[in-house]
Amino acid sequence: MGTAVRRSLRLLVLAAPLWLAGCDLLGIESPEQLAAKREAEGKAIGAGCRHSARSVEACYELNKRADKAAVFAGWKEMNEYMAENKIEAVPPPPPPAAEVVDEEADADDAPKKKSANRSDATRGDDKVATRQPN
Repeated sequence: MGTAVRRSLRLLVLAAPLWLAGCDLLGIESPEQLAAKREAEGKAIGAGCRHSARSVEACYELNKRADKAAVFAGWKEMNEYMAENKIEAVPPPPPPAAEVVDEEADADDAPKKKSANRSDATRGDDKVATRQPN
């Protein structure tokens, strides 16, 4: 019985690295991989902001969840790249029309807007498609 236990233990010790290497195939990300991914996303956000002529501060405001150091690094790299290659910044797209209308309404009649929203919700004018059973 002693030799059978030793064989089993030896087999387990030799097979363990193979099983542990399979963890990468399961899609489980390590903390290092998550940090690298977060940094790459931050750099991409920063580069995009610089290319669209946004300031770093505006980029921070638009992307509050992104890592600020990575955003700045991406913004700076893109700034240097654009300067070296004489690339002009592309103006950012205008805000959606709904935001512009909301900003104008907030400035003109903020109290009226709140009361209008309550009455809309109580009237039930929403056009919601309901699913009919067959």
